[in-house]
Amino acid sequence: MYLQKLTLLNFKNYIEAELHFNDGVNCFVGNNGAGKTNLLDAIHYLSLCKSYFNPVDSQQIRYEQDYFMLQGVFEKGGNEEVIFCGLKKNQKKQFKRNKKDYGRLVDHIGQFPLVMISPYDISLVIEGSEERRKFVDNVISQTDNRYLDMLIVYNKNLANRNSLLRQFADRGAVDEDLLSIYDEQIISAGTAIYHKRKAFLETFTEIFNKHYKYISAEAEQVTLVYESQLNTEDFAAGLKRTLAKDRVLQRTNFGIHKDELEFGIHGYALKKFGSQGQQKSFLIALKLAQYSYLYQVKGFKPLLLLDDIFDKLDDLRIKKLMQMVVQDNFGQIFITDTNRERTEKVFNEIGVPINVFEVYRGEIVAMDKDPVDKSESMNKKQ
Repeated sequence: MYLQKLTLLNFKNYIEAELHFNDGVNCFVGNNGAGKTNLLDAIHYLSLCKSYFNPVDSQQIRYEQDYFMLQGVFEKGGNEEVIFCGLKKNQKKQFKRNKKDYGRLVDHIGQFPLVMISPYDISLVIEGSEERRKFVDNVISQTDNRYLDMLIVYNKNLANRNSLLRQFADRGAVDEDLLSIYDEQIISAGTAIYHKRKAFLETFTEIFNKHYKYISAEAEQVTLVYESQLNTEDFAAGLKRTLAKDRVLQRTNFGIHKDELEFGIHGYALKKFGSQGQQKSFLIALKLAQYSYLYQVKGFKPLLLLDDIFDKLDDLRIKKLMQMVVQDNFGQIFITDTNRERTEKVFNEIGVPINVFEVYRGEIVAMDKDPVDKSESMNKKQ
């Protein structure tokens, strides 16, 4: 699978653009703020129905415009697939595959799998456990639509249960029957989610360790540990045990929404004891493991998007990383960098042709380095 063509209209800082890609390495180079990352985000949108950086769809519309439109032409299994996304202000987002509307956006998730590596990924290390749960859920959801449905059921009933707890506090009385209904739904969906997460991480951790050893040249010992209250206690028993606490705090204190994925280095927390380079290597290995897992389960290669990943990595780790991602087990790659010479030097050294796009304030010019593929792109001037 690869993306042949991308069309943008009123998306972020782009008035209009059309880009044609090769099925190998495509690089967007230019100064900070030029719009390189916005191109990656447009590709992410077409694959996962949302921005990687901003959950508010309307904020992707170009300033002083009323709508945006994205369209991608993918090659998948020998067939051409056209994915369309459009949004008008104050209206519902449209998503189409080959001109047919999706009944549910969740049905699109996983059809065109994608992995994004970005400086924003540092939130996985420095922020709370919710960010790490989202990462786990994102990977599993791209391979199992039923998992996404279970998450929706769980979160809906969790919100209803928390609302009921607040009502208990206001009224001073407990509706045992309604509480038991929410508990049953939470237990059913939550137990299934727990087993999915546990099985996934058993496989994923082994893949992650291989990638980290390669990137770091086995310089550090790192760990991924899945912590869940369900590791040691039955879901129903846990909800019963914490009910008194739930009523005082007016929220549910037992469940898979409390799960944690702990990152460690040399037996200590990566957040506190890992250097910036070690943290970045850890995150890159995490995302490459995500790629390998998706490829293993889906049976075809996802897209790989690398946003400004050269920052804070030494030359050795950069070269080893690029050697890894251009091997046969990786497919189409999109890279952004502020330094065109650096990008070209890295790929020249490993003997890999690249398709280079110069980006300047939302304008794009293709500067193809691959003599076989003479694709061009042009963006209308603002």
